[in-house]
Amino acid sequence: MAESKKIELKSLFASMQHQMSAQLSTNRDNITHSGSKGDALENAWIEWLRKYLPSRYSVDKAIVIDFEGNISHQIDIVIYDNWFTPFIFTQNGFHYIPAEGVYAVFEVKPDISDFSDGKHNIAYAGEKIESVRVLKREAASFINGGIKNSARPLTKILGGILTSTKSGEKSNNNTLIKHFKEQTNLKSIDIGCIADYGSFYIDYSSPKRIIKKFGREQDVTGEITEAGMQPYLEYYENRQYLDSRFSSSENSFVTFFMQLTRHLQQSIGTVPAINLNKYLESINEQIDEDI
Repeated sequence: MAESKKIELKSLFASMQHQMSAQLSTNRDNITHSGSKGDALENAWIEWLRKYLPSRYSVDKAIVIDFEGNISHQIDIVIYDNWFTPFIFTQNGFHYIPAEGVYAVFEVKPDISDFSDGKHNIAYAGEKIESVRVLKREAASFINGGIKNSARPLTKILGGILTSTKSGEKSNNNTLIKHFKEQTNLKSIDIGCIADYGSFYIDYSSPKRIIKKFGREQDVTGEITEAGMQPYLEYYENRQYLDSRFSSSENSFVTFFMQLTRHLQQSIGTVPAINLNKYLESINEQIDEDI
């Protein structure tokens, strides 16, 4: 019998961690102009996510729009669907992405402990996240296995912040946790990464919900089970900060990527089909829904 061979996963993870750390350090140390440094950091994170995420996910800097023409703030990183979202507006090289196609949004800053526009960077990120989550979305019916199904519930939109460092107190996370707790409802933050300090995720509690499905009781606590904006908005309104957990600094990128992947695959899944006619109403047109 041939001798089985193994590779040390720890060394592969360490290599992955080192590559991203080196790229961010180069951008931070060699660029002095604040605007250029910000763009370089955003691009570094975007390229890293593009490299490691499956091809079904697109990653860009963008503005998110809805079918009424409402827009989000400019978002540093948007992870969005490129399979079931049939159109992305692009003007002068900038993307406008329909809200229905968005999986996750991230704010990028050099220092998580710093301030932007007079707000702590966590609060600043919360406002950016809220500007996306508040946009109107409407799902459409879809075909699965040759059978037409009613519109699915809207999916969650993951929100987070990505930074290079954490200045100030490093013996505890009390200040960060204080700001996490202050970001409630649509401003609430799910995950993040501080390159030289560690990644983090936040757990929330939701009111217990039991529904009957196929004649059996099913626990759907923390899930969005009905179609439309109202159940989606109630999900964020009802969830409360429970706890947060930080990784070690030497595993910051690896643990962030694994947590992000888990959210995308197991908490969100696939975005629902977009109601194209809602967008066409803006130009007084429609497409045939009876097909």
